[in-house]
Amino acid sequence: MSENAGNSEGGKAARGLAGIALLAAALSSGCAQLGEFARGVDHERAALLAEIRAFERELGFRKTDNFRAFSREREAYSFCGYASRLHLPYSYEDPAIRWLDSVTEEDCRKLGRDADVHFGAVEAQGERGTAVTTSMAAGTLDRFLYLVIHEDCHDQFDFPYGIEEALCNLIAYKAMVAFGERKFGASAGENRAIRGYADGQSRHTRVVIGYYEQLVALYARHERVQILPEALLRERAAIFSHAERALGWGPGDMNNVVIANDMTYRRHYPFLESVYDALGRDLARAVAFFRYVDRIKPSRAALRKRHGIATEERVEFIRAYEAAVVETVRKALAESGAAEVAG
Repeated sequence: MSENAGNSEGGKAARGLAGIALLAAALSSGCAQLGEFARGVDHERAALLAEIRAFERELGFRKTDNFRAFSREREAYSFCGYASRLHLPYSYEDPAIRWLDSVTEEDCRKLGRDADVHFGAVEAQGERGTAVTTSMAAGTLDRFLYLVIHEDCHDQFDFPYGIEEALCNLIAYKAMVAFGERKFGASAGENRAIRGYADGQSRHTRVVIGYYEQLVALYARHERVQILPEALLRERAAIFSHAERALGWGPGDMNNVVIANDMTYRRHYPFLESVYDALGRDLARAVAFFRYVDRIKPSRAALRKRHGIATEERVEFIRAYEAAVVETVRKALAESGAAEVAG
């Protein structure tokens, strides 16, 4: 699942004609990926999808069933999560968060009397043959690139989500910048917007991690009964306020559900980026490397047995699985002869 310029009219027309030509070429070559999508979305954006998919093949991506169709009925995929204010969840997989589908925003907000609540929506969901929603089709160029690459990335691997979300963010940010430079040129406004999105999200990753670590320390004090619940809530409110300002969010936007959800995408990002650097910042090599790690990682059953964990839904298993994959990455990198990995 994905996280949550000035051009002349002549330039727009030229790109539109180029898009129509690319779309015709893709359809004539039997590119089923465009399918219903091409009939529901403007030619330029449909052609862009074909170009992104061609670029993904160069990186070693397998074809996916995503974005074959355009859904006029669905604007986005909404979700509702709620969790105790007195417990800090680990990630969006932590059973401490209760997730609900098909709940209105009003009904979701009602759950917030005694809990932290987060109601949101994403434009696309991977691993489901996701359609192009109206919000995705109408979104900005940088967001469109991110969504396509990130969701297609999910279909390339079978990692625990705490690894896969961060990995697919890493691949999406690096790939969209490389694609933008090739298509638009390094100095083009479109490319500057693409790079700004990728660089901004990477910076936000470090910010979120830093504030989450402050919360971990705070909640540890509460668990040791060193502070009362009233002090916990007062101190975490100050941390959330600082985080919201650092991220450019509005007051009240941050809570336990929001930051735990966000950490699923960001916790392992710095480590995975250091692996990407050690692999020479070669995207195709990185995709191949992580596909190899995917093949040799420990099985879920072996991990449950090793740690004596009865069910995969326990947060202890989620942590252990992510740690096992990190260790597998380290060993595989060392065996490959690549430079040492930081972190």
